[in-house]
Amino acid sequence: MSDTLTQGIRIIVRPQYVADQSDPAANHWLFAYHITIRNEGERTVQLLSRHWVITNGEGHVEEVRGPGVVGYQPVLQPGEQFQYTSGCPLGTPVGTMHGEFNMVVSETSESFDAMINPFTLAAPRALN
Repeated sequence: MSDTLTQGIRIIVRPQYVADQSDPAANHWLFAYHITIRNEGERTVQLLSRHWVITNGEGHVEEVRGPGVVGYQPVLQPGEQFQYTSGCPLGTPVGTMHGEFNMVVSETSESFDAMINPFTLAAPRALN
């Protein structure tokens, strides 16, 4: 799990191994991650883009950038939250993810990156 607060924006990540869509014999492990983005600040913000850094168990790094999340660029007023679930395939049973969401403050057009602290993706018994 990851829980990060940046300029009033809290991002909570709960990863989950998806066994029924994984095939370890073919070096394919699928992980879901459940994201909550909560505006705990006093300004209205909009999520514009995402940047993920994905590292597999062999140290191979892949970066993913794009507009919004799951087709949305949510606007969050103070006290509001947005939740979504996405997935990450890995070629190893263990890996990590971290990144940031680029946010813009509605009132001032100021932009900032809401950080996402690293979290572990691990198949059951992979970390024994």
